[in-house]
Amino acid sequence: MTSTTDLDRLVGWFVEHGNRAIVALSGGVDSAVVALAAKIALNDQAIAITANYKTLAKNELDSAKFVSKEIGIDHRIIEYNELDNPLFRKNDELRCYYCRSELAKKLVSYGQQVGIGLIADGTQVDDANDIRPGIKAITENGIKSPLVEVGLDKARIRLIAKAYGLSVFDRPSNSCLASRLPRGVEVTAERLDTIEKAEESVKMICSVRQVRVRDHGEIARIEVGVDELPKLFDPSKLSRLDLKLRM
Repeated sequence: MTSTTDLDRLVGWFVEHGNRAIVALSGGVDSAVVALAAKIALNDQAIAITANYKTLAKNELDSAKFVSKEIGIDHRIIEYNELDNPLFRKNDELRCYYCRSELAKKLVSYGQQVGIGLIADGTQVDDANDIRPGIKAITENGIKSPLVEVGLDKARIRLIAKAYGLSVFDRPSNSCLASRLPRGVEVTAERLDTIEKAEESVKMICSVRQVRVRDHGEIARIEVGVDELPKLFDPSKLSRLDLKLRM
C-alpha cells in the first residue's frame, strides 16, 4: 500500500467525521501527519493546537510551530502549568494518566469555546499495542485517534510525511522530560530544566540526534540509539560532557 493511499484513507476519515476538527499537535511525526490530513480534508476548518504545559521541551514546541507552517494549518497554543497538579508532581505509575487527562480536558474545553466537537490526536497502531495510562485518559475524554482507526503504524506514517515533504519525517520519537525521573521522585521545574539542558549539551557535544538523560540524583545515565553509540566514546568529548553536566 502506498503512502498516497494511506493518506487518502486518513483524509477520508476526517471527511466522514465532520466538517471541523481540532488536532492535538505535539511536534512529532504522528500528529503532524494527522494535521496534514485534517488540513487537506477540511482546509480552514481544521485547527492544530499545541499545549505548552511548562514541562514541554522547547525543541518540541519549536517543532510544532515549524511543521504547522509547513502544513499551512491554523496553529494555536494553549498554556497551563501541569506542575500545579499535585497528582502529576508525585510521579507515580499514573503520572501519564494525570498528564493526558488534563490535556484532554483542556482540548475539549477549547473545542467547546470555538464550537468544535471533533478532536484528534497522534496515537498510532504501535502505541495502541502497549498498555499506556495516557491513552486511557485520552479515550475517556472522547479524543479520537484516526491513525489507529485506519490502521497506520510508525513506518507508514513516516513514509507519508516524507512523501509530502514534512521536515519531521525522520524526527526521532521522544517522551516527556518527566519520564527521565525515577518513579516517586517529585517532578519539579528545576529538575526538568536540568534534564533539558543536559540533553541539549549531549546533542551539541556528541552530535547525536536522540538522547535521554536519566536523573538518578548524583548520577546521570545517558541513553542514545544503538546506531549513535560510537559518538559517545570519544574521550575528548566525554571529558567536555562530564565537565558540562557537573556545572
